[in-house]
Amino acid sequence: MKGTRNLPPKVRRHLRLRRKVIGTAERPRLSVYRSLKHITAQIVNDAEGRTLLTVTSTAKDVLGMLGEDRTKLARSKLVGRRIGELAKEKGIEKVVFDRGGYLYHGRIKALADAAREAGLSF
Repeated sequence: MKGTRNLPPKVRRHLRLRRKVIGTAERPRLSVYRSLKHITAQIVNDAEGRTLLTVTSTAKDVLGMLGEDRTKLARSKLVGRRIGELAKEKGIEKVVFDRGGYLYHGRIKALADAAREAGLSF
């Protein structure tokens, strides 16, 4: 990674990860973005440069499923479950997980586990 010395550690981790994780038509990339309040998951076909699915914790269908538990962890689980359900409807069963430079812990792990429970394999 030439010229990454002055970048923040998260950006360096993400660049290092993106060199290895590439989404194809057979196995698209499940990309995760985490902000301080919300979380977003996208399924991307990098070969065509197309986003196939997007689910975010601000979407009305996800917010409607929340109920009493409105924690960030609960939102992450719902986003993971919803992206898994939508992917199955579109015929996507296998994906490559792109954690986006975030540590595989907490909300990222909850999203990944919920997506696996919904039927995605990675």
